[in-house]
Amino acid sequence: MTKENSNIDKGFSEAPPRVNEWKRFSRVFFARRLVFFGLFVLFLLLVTAIFAPLLAPYDPYKQDMRNTLQQPNPEHLLGTDSLGRDTLSRLIYGSRTTILVGFATTGFAAAIGVMLGLIAGYFSDKIINMIIMRIMDLLISFPMIILALFMAALLGGGIQNVIIALAISTLPGYARVMHGLTLSTKENDYIMAEQAMGSSNERIMLSHILPNALPPMIVLITLQLGTIILAEAGLSFLGVGIKPPGAAWGAMVADGYRYLNTNPMLSFAPGIAIMLVVFAFNMVGDGLRDALDPRLRGIL
Repeated sequence: MTKENSNIDKGFSEAPPRVNEWKRFSRVFFARRLVFFGLFVLFLLLVTAIFAPLLAPYDPYKQDMRNTLQQPNPEHLLGTDSLGRDTLSRLIYGSRTTILVGFATTGFAAAIGVMLGLIAGYFSDKIINMIIMRIMDLLISFPMIILALFMAALLGGGIQNVIIALAISTLPGYARVMHGLTLSTKENDYIMAEQAMGSSNERIMLSHILPNALPPMIVLITLQLGTIILAEAGLSFLGVGIKPPGAAWGAMVADGYRYLNTNPMLSFAPGIAIMLVVFAFNMVGDGLRDALDPRLRGIL
């Protein structure tokens, strides 16, 4: 056997090195420097929400009419609003509203949307597909903020109704994405093999199609979190979101809007908080999109 043939045989006999998936994921995910900033902002948001009673220097709901509209000072670092409430304390407690609305809305909409899209995509030749997707088409024909505004006005204010309104307005996005993923996945050979072996539809959908659709859905959920937080702030700004005296960043921006010339911090502080949190979710979502992209698998 010649040296050349020996090298060829050796090449055929040696398996390629196994890719460390965690190493690949972390390398691609942290390739964007802004991902570190996004994670840091989200960590601060979570810590602030959990330890709000310990971090807030004052009661965020206590009114003090003798100290209204104070400029930032050593006692009130961000000043006070028109009712004498400490702006910093309300900003800290507003983080709880942001996390609750963001995660509850996204979880509710994603769970229902994914299941509807999975059912419609798997039974694409049945009438249930037409019914589900036409309803989704009807909902998606309205701009998200307009539909959320209509639903919030119809249901009334309050955190529970805001969550329902935003969930309904974002539901079509999850359903349509899952529908497309299901249509493409169910044509694979291993799905057909499962069907040929007599596996139930429920087993195929939940054990094979759904796990393969999770990476892009995780990316969509992360990106939608920022959109939800921005939409909630918009609803509260318009007066159909979180009811007073609840601490909500959008409502704080609206309250301070009348005093932009004399006390701009009332609007600037919650506005900057909204901007940073939405930006952080978008950066983390972009990092997850790159790391979970199947085209990048195997790249060290």
